[in-house]
Amino acid sequence: MSSAVTSLTILGSTGSIGVSTLDVVGRHPDRFRVTALTARRDVDGLAKQCRRFGPRFAVMAESAAAGQLRQRLASEAPETEVLCGPEALCEVAALPEVDVVMAGIVGAAGLLPTLSAVGAGKRVLLANKEALVMSGAVFMTALAESGGELLPVDSEHNAVFQCLPDNKTGNRDATAVRRIVLTASGGPFRELPAAKLENVTPEQACNHPNWDMGRKISVDSATLMNKGLEVIEAHWLFSAAADQIEVVIHPQSVIHSMVEYADGSVLAHLGHPDMRTPIAHALAWPERVEAGVALLEFTKLPPLTFEKPDLDRFPCLRLGYEALNDGGTAPALLNAANEVAVDAFLNGTIRFTDIPRLIEQVRGVCAVKEVGDLEDILAADEAARQQALEEVERMAGTAVGRKAAT
Repeated sequence: MSSAVTSLTILGSTGSIGVSTLDVVGRHPDRFRVTALTARRDVDGLAKQCRRFGPRFAVMAESAAAGQLRQRLASEAPETEVLCGPEALCEVAALPEVDVVMAGIVGAAGLLPTLSAVGAGKRVLLANKEALVMSGAVFMTALAESGGELLPVDSEHNAVFQCLPDNKTGNRDATAVRRIVLTASGGPFRELPAAKLENVTPEQACNHPNWDMGRKISVDSATLMNKGLEVIEAHWLFSAAADQIEVVIHPQSVIHSMVEYADGSVLAHLGHPDMRTPIAHALAWPERVEAGVALLEFTKLPPLTFEKPDLDRFPCLRLGYEALNDGGTAPALLNAANEVAVDAFLNGTIRFTDIPRLIEQVRGVCAVKEVGDLEDILAADEAARQQALEEVERMAGTAVGRKAAT
C-alpha cells in the first residue's frame, strides 16, 4: 500500500459484502479510511454508513435516491459529496487517492466500475464474480496492462488463493497444481426430491442453511449456478482448465476449497462460513487482521461430509462448465440470462425449475461470438437479456394457461 492508512472505495456498500467489509474496517480505524461508498437505492442504509464513516463521496446509482440522500446528508454528514449514476461509480472506483476498491456490486451492474478500478491500477478485491465471468480475457488483459492487483473475496476463491504457494492470480505456472476443488453447501434444496423443486418459493430459495447472503446470490446457490459462475471465475483467476476444476458438495461449509498438487498433497482452507474472513484477508493482505470471527472449535464440529453434485436436479452447474468450454461470449450470455431468470423467479413470474430452462433457451437462440473488446461483451449481454425477457413472457403466458386449464 502507498501509505500506512489504506484508503477505500466500497462499491455496493449497503449489500451483504459491503456491510461485512465496513464491519471489518470499523474494527481497525487506524488502518483503513473510507473515501467513497456506493449503493443503488438504499438511502437509509447509505446515510447511516456516511454518518459513521464520513466518506468524501457517496454515490447512488439511481437519481431519485441520490436526491433524497443529498437532502439527508446536508445536515447529517455535510462533509460527504453525493454523486449519481454509472459515470460517478466509475469515477470513485478510480480516484487517485484510493488504494483499494472492494467490488461488491452484484451482477453485471458491477462490470464497468470494477473495470474502471482495474484500469486505474488499483488493488481490486473482487466479490463481484460476474464482472470477471462476463469479461474474462478483457478483464485480465486490462489488469496486466495497468499493473493493478486482483485479490479474490469469494470465500471459495479466497481459500484457493491462500492454498496456492505463490498467492497469486492471473497467468502463473500451474504445472504443480493437479486440481482445484471448489466446495458447495448444496443450498437449501440439496435433499429435496426433483418433483418438489418445481413448487419451491423465493422465500425458501433465499433461506440458505449456512450463509447470510443477498437474495440473488442465495437463489444462485440454490440452483448451483453460483458454482457454475465460480468455475468460470476460477479459470481466469488461477489459469486452470475446466477439467482441473472440480465441484464437490460439502454441506457443513467448513472447508471452503482445496488445492491438490502433483505429488498427491491436498491443502484445504477451513473456517466458519463468515464472509468477514476472506474480506479481512484481502483487506490486509499480505498481513492478517482480526475480523470478529469466532474461533473454529474442532472438537465441536460435526462430521465433515462430501457428495457429488446432482447435475440432473441442478443443471445450472453443467451450464457453467459448458459456457466455459464454449468460450467467447458464452459466459456473458449465461450470466445475463441467469440474472433475468433469477429476477423473474424472485418476482413470482416463473418457477424455480424454469431458471435453467430459460437459460438453455437463450443459449439456443443467441450465437456465441469471439470477444475482441468490451463492446462485444456488452452487446452479448444486451442480446441475452432481451431474449431472456421474451422467454419470461412466454413462460408467464404458459403458466397462466396451465392455471386456467385447472
